Amino acid sequence: MSETGGSVESVTLAGRTYAVAADADVQQKVGGFENEIQANGDGSARQIKTRVPWGLADITLSIDPENGDLEFLQDLSNAGDFFPVTISEVSGAIWQGNGQISGEVQRSLQATTASLSLMGTGTLTLQ
Repeated sequence: MSETGGSVESVTLAGRTYAVAADADVQQKVGGFENEIQANGDGSARQIKTRVPWGLADITLSIDPENGDLEFLQDLSNAGDFFPVTISEVSGAIWQGNGQISGEVQRSLQATTASLSLMGTGTLTLQ
């Protein structure tokens, strides 16, 4: 089976689905552990494992100002609680997790989009 790359089709945040710009190169990490290898004085090494959250960066969402899309995103960010996230890829892959908006929520008035990042608890799970 060959891999299929391409854009993320949509992201659903707390039950509301947003189309993702086709040219957005979304960066994904599934979460789990990050490893660091540290040397010992005798030439051996040890492994330091640090738990890291899952994340999506550089997501560009289509925003409809008349639908309250921007306000909804800001309300999610303001709430501070983790919420359900579903990511649908053009390949048909669907990922799910619980997350929160990381950083600012800003809308491009020219492009009617909002770029943001998401991070979450545990790992993203392929459905």
